[in-house]
Amino acid sequence: MPTHTLMFGWEYPPTHLGGLGVACQGLVNGLLQNGVRVTLVLPHPNQSEQDGLDILHPTDSSWHDAMQTMRVRSDLQPYDDLKSFEQRTLKHVPRDIGQMYGDHLHEAIATFTDLSVSMTKHVNPNVIHCHDWMTYGAGIRAAVYHRRPFVAHIHATELDRTHFSPYQWIYDREREGFEAADHIIAVSNYTKNMLMNQYGIPGDKISVVHNATADIHDADAIRLRSEAQPKRAPLVLFLGRLAIQKGGWQFLEMAAQVHHLRPDVQFVIAGDGHLMGELIERSIALGLRDCVMFAGAVNSNEAKRLYAQADCFVMPSLSEPFGLVALEAIAQGTPVILSRQSGAAEVVKHGFAIDFWDTAKMADCVLTILRDEPLVRQLRTYAPSVLSSLTWENQAAKVLSIYHSLLS
Repeated sequence: MPTHTLMFGWEYPPTHLGGLGVACQGLVNGLLQNGVRVTLVLPHPNQSEQDGLDILHPTDSSWHDAMQTMRVRSDLQPYDDLKSFEQRTLKHVPRDIGQMYGDHLHEAIATFTDLSVSMTKHVNPNVIHCHDWMTYGAGIRAAVYHRRPFVAHIHATELDRTHFSPYQWIYDREREGFEAADHIIAVSNYTKNMLMNQYGIPGDKISVVHNATADIHDADAIRLRSEAQPKRAPLVLFLGRLAIQKGGWQFLEMAAQVHHLRPDVQFVIAGDGHLMGELIERSIALGLRDCVMFAGAVNSNEAKRLYAQADCFVMPSLSEPFGLVALEAIAQGTPVILSRQSGAAEVVKHGFAIDFWDTAKMADCVLTILRDEPLVRQLRTYAPSVLSSLTWENQAAKVLSIYHSLLS
């Protein structure tokens, strides 16, 4: 009999806000390739329902080989905190969902947990697997009900998201999940060290499984880059949520220094988030009005074209458990500059790694890439060796090995 995992996820393409959903999809596909049965439970806002009674979707008729998707009606989002949830729900949530969940995030989490556990009582899994803190409550209770091991997968901690100024209630929910888990999967050694040093979790309870990418360095990437030529000016790209964690402020400080020496360089900031207005104001204050473009949220195809058009991709995150965008960039032949405070820097050895706060060094790396074409060609030659080993099938095999160790 194949191993059967009951997985509580948080977002899943095509509806996703960040890398968590992309990683969850990649891992599910990789597990399927390794012969694992997956029952995936996801929250989703279903605006078509007329009342609050028909809220459970035991199936959505979307079987993919041995995969079943189950959905719980919810307006929760993966990057919610106490304040953002209340602001969003008070303004945008239909009355029935607002009444159902109340105005507070902890009530919404409790309701989602109750519904998720209830709707999966008929499932007969071998292991419970949960992604990030919002699902840990459901994982703990489902593991007790089914008497199965609980695996907590951590993609980003509350300390990452807030630059070490956490909402205590969320931090406590994370720690509760880590302590209850039979095993923890961290997406990088950077994150493993965070769990050990900031949450007090024993190292032997944590396994590192780096993220992967479905993209490969192939003819399509070369074609997209070819189509992007000729360019009117060199282009430097930032792509990520506009939140403190992702380093938008540092990107602008770097851009101002590059602009002082190379006024012809253009900068694109792709992504959406609550800091959009502040970053726009800061770019104007730095004299970058005419050379910085804010592209807003982009889909995967638009992101690929941006990577292909860019001469350089910069990921200046203050604290980045992994950073899938780094793999996406090198898959399109784009040289990368990564924060040392990231998991991606552990696997992308052929890019530039800098401290997020060192914007002068960041600017120097950008200028080096823009003027040194032989170096750029050399960097591109390393991409296939990185991507060929970091496939979701390979990484899922490591997850399956963890399952087996818990079941033996």
